[in-house]
Amino acid sequence: MNSKTFHQETINKILAADNEISDEVNVRSASAPFQAEFPYERDSEAQVTRREFCNFLFLTSSALFLGAAGFAGKSAYDARSPKTFTPAKIDGAMTIEPGSALNFAYPSEEDTAILIRGTDGTYAAFGQKCTHLSCPVYYSQANDRLECPCHNGGFSSKTGEVLCPPPRPLDRIELRRSMVRFCSQKRGAWQ
Repeated sequence: MNSKTFHQETINKILAADNEISDEVNVRSASAPFQAEFPYERDSEAQVTRREFCNFLFLTSSALFLGAAGFAGKSAYDARSPKTFTPAKIDGAMTIEPGSALNFAYPSEEDTAILIRGTDGTYAAFGQKCTHLSCPVYYSQANDRLECPCHNGGFSSKTGEVLCPPPRPLDRIELRRSMVRFCSQKRGAWQ
């Protein structure tokens, strides 16, 4: 048999198969020997129409979209109102030595923060969570910076600005140094 005849026979077989009407009967007879090993009821498959599936898909997608839009709307609404925090006293702040740090809780008991007293005597306070993966940062006196042990992140101990990898600076806590003033009875002026 030459190759030209072989190719023609193959083409004829393919064309003859295309002319046959394929229906579920052919599929059932072909899969009957394997039905015991792989039980699958085709009758229940025909109960879900394409229209029902598309309706289900549309309704599910719509519900997910509306849920996400609701969360986005609430987030935008909450962002409009500025957060205010009540001042709190940091116990032990006046006793720390220059070039050292003190951990404290602010604005709530669950939130950790760090107070740093620089070598020049100035104070700075920041939230203690790294802005990359929320690992706690610590003050490195040798490098005079805040460091994150998780990914070697670094922040300025004066401003909280990023020195290396994290995406944004640390949350800065505004400090107020309380001053003791008294009124002189004789002069009637504040001193």
